[in-house]
Amino acid sequence: MRRWLLLALATLALGVLAVGGAGELLSRPVRPAVGLPPADLQAETVRIDYSGIEQVSGWQVRGRPGAGAILLLHGVRSDRRQMTQRARFLHRLGYSVLWIDLPAHGESSGDRITFGARESLGVKAALGYLEREMPNAPIGVIGVSLGAASTVLAGQDPRVRAVVLESMYPTIDDAVANRLKHYLGPLGTSLAPLLLWQLPMRSGIDTAQLRPVAQVGALHAPVFVISGSRDWHTTPAETQQVFEAAGHPRELWIVEGAAHVDLHKFARVTYEDRVGSFLAQYLRPH
Repeated sequence: MRRWLLLALATLALGVLAVGGAGELLSRPVRPAVGLPPADLQAETVRIDYSGIEQVSGWQVRGRPGAGAILLLHGVRSDRRQMTQRARFLHRLGYSVLWIDLPAHGESSGDRITFGARESLGVKAALGYLEREMPNAPIGVIGVSLGAASTVLAGQDPRVRAVVLESMYPTIDDAVANRLKHYLGPLGTSLAPLLLWQLPMRSGIDTAQLRPVAQVGALHAPVFVISGSRDWHTTPAETQQVFEAAGHPRELWIVEGAAHVDLHKFARVTYEDRVGSFLAQYLRPH
């Protein structure tokens, strides 16, 4: 009995240490070498200052006058390069496109990943830049995972006329529990509070600030919610929850067979048809 008790305590201690290490890893900034902008798009590098000391870096390509502009936002622990194929697709349709590194990713500033809280400030800065550069252009946003959550947490912007939310978690509690359960089994769910407990200590962010499902209805723009049928990061049931919380008009697409992957790459033809039609419907000039 004593041996089993010691083994259980040792397992628990290892689990706690693993969760602590995971908390450090998941919130640590990601700084890859992004490289030069895509030559085929004739894109230019932009740097947008905000909050006095912070800056967002990205690439921009100009489209057809009056066609509108799209802001592209990548997933967690990635960078703007994840969205380059979407930029090509949208530029073919005539849109101007801005795709950025979210705060604490790529070449943007930021000392911690905060799962959408501070990243939302980078989204606001990028939208402000588009409004200054193209004052009469209607704006759309496509956000993937972290980018989607950051879009919702940034709040309403009256210039934004269409929002595409891909693979967005409803609450940070759900996101953490799903991931730990997948990797650690039922024990993972019980360890989720330990990982969430680290958030205020590491980043000054409370879990109450990371509930996109509670704020998606306040966007006051048409919303297209997309996720994979086999996504265990954000389950179909959670995606349905996000969709039902969104305002009208709204659309839902559960991509059959897709996990938590690049949905544009997974179902390119259908993605470009459905997302292209959605943007065309709502970004027409008044």
